[in-house]
Amino acid sequence: MAARRGDVSGGPGRGAGGAAGAAGAGGVGGVGGVGGVDGGASGDTGGAPARLSLATWPRQVPSDIRVVHLGIGAFHRAHQAVYTEDAGDGWGVCGVSQRSGDVVDRLAPQDGLYSVLVRGPGEESARVIGVVRRLMFAAADPGAVVDAIADPAVRVVSLTVTEKGYRHDPATGRLRLTDPEIARDIAGRPPRTVIGQIVRGLAARRAPVTVLCCDNLPANGTTVRGLVDDFAAAAGVRIGCDVTFPATMVDRITPATTPADLTAAERLLGVRDLGAVVTEPFSQWVIEDTFAAGRPAWDKAGAIFTDDVAPYESMKLRLLNGAHSMLAYLGALAGFELVADAIGPLGGAIGRLMDEDVTPTLAVPRGFDLVAYKASLLDRFANPALRHRTTQIAMDGSQKLPQRLLGTVRDRLAAGAEPRWAALAVAAWMRYVWAGAPDGGGAPLPLDDPLRDRLRASVADLTDPGAVCAALLAIPEIFGPDLRESSVFSGLVADWLARLTRDGSLHTTINP
Repeated sequence: MAARRGDVSGGPGRGAGGAAGAAGAGGVGGVGGVGGVDGGASGDTGGAPARLSLATWPRQVPSDIRVVHLGIGAFHRAHQAVYTEDAGDGWGVCGVSQRSGDVVDRLAPQDGLYSVLVRGPGEESARVIGVVRRLMFAAADPGAVVDAIADPAVRVVSLTVTEKGYRHDPATGRLRLTDPEIARDIAGRPPRTVIGQIVRGLAARRAPVTVLCCDNLPANGTTVRGLVDDFAAAAGVRIGCDVTFPATMVDRITPATTPADLTAAERLLGVRDLGAVVTEPFSQWVIEDTFAAGRPAWDKAGAIFTDDVAPYESMKLRLLNGAHSMLAYLGALAGFELVADAIGPLGGAIGRLMDEDVTPTLAVPRGFDLVAYKASLLDRFANPALRHRTTQIAMDGSQKLPQRLLGTVRDRLAAGAEPRWAALAVAAWMRYVWAGAPDGGGAPLPLDDPLRDRLRASVADLTDPGAVCAALLAIPEIFGPDLRESSVFSGLVADWLARLTRDGSLHTTINP
């Protein structure tokens, strides 16, 4: 089946909704080192289908850039960019890649166009998104990123750079001023960190603007405002423009794109798309409605605007993300490559984490069906069409645990309860760090974490689970002194870690 132009594939909007306007001067271009990939959009392709571009896929696109987005990875392209497209009011996006020029190399020859493949059980469809009108690789020209943020035509600066991109201490929420990259940015070089880019850009503008964090940080708007204040104070920088930092909650499972996914996009579209992203039918965006200079009509595309994002944020971080991390570590240790394969045998423990540990800590919005929501999460995890790798979710555990699991732990301890299942999730992370391989051996499990060297050094040569537990709990950036000194929590984690070490992940989880 070839996708029709404007096909809708179960995203947040229910119409073709292409943004109005035509590409003009200032259309898609790259900054530094950007070139065509695999032959570009035209020319001799050796018999292969033509490359996706405005020439091969004519459509309307925005003419004005009003959003600068830092971190134009797969999640932004599957989530916020789709909402912006479906708003239909002509807001174009300047997408900035922070860590690699690859996404720029893929999208620039395609005039910023890319497809979103939506996969559910027994269904697959694709649509082309066209709101990305400019592309930058920050490392190639950091000054140009500052200039883009300072542009008075820009109304929103949004971010999806993952937890580690903020270079903050997850336990305190403060900027790590001793981080070498932060320190260099504070010293005055053209900024290479996202917080440095935001501060320098805000300091250079007078027009009001909104900074919209769309990452999984508790109270993400307030947190990012604090990081900006920390940097500005340390650098002696004054920000004179009006700026707001709304809170948000974002939700859409988006695994990494594989070569097989690109082949599927080509089959559906009839053209080659090297920027395709894969996602699920479900999508949710909850936003605090405090914008300094207007916004796209995201509400028309299905976004929820509210005065209080916190209840939605807690539900998502603790139920979805917390369960996802638990499933990733237990599943990887048990030898499961994919989340959909792990949820069957491990789903009982996931359900008990949700019901017994997380649910008592939640303030559920009026009219919200929490039982149905939890059931939907298990169904989404079991979606066989999404090949979401456990090791992908296991990345950056030192940054994710405080947001996803440790808030639940603290709330349950404060209530005089034992957070048994959250402790199992933490123990599974410890076993993942310590063992470095699945139960029974096999290929090493990747430890992709900004504290990797420190984590490995903490457990090097240790053979006793209790000693491993104590060593990792002593890392203050993750746990803080309160959890390290909690005999209840440390005892639960040490007991689970001993059982995981002795009996393995699958047996321990099925026979708790």
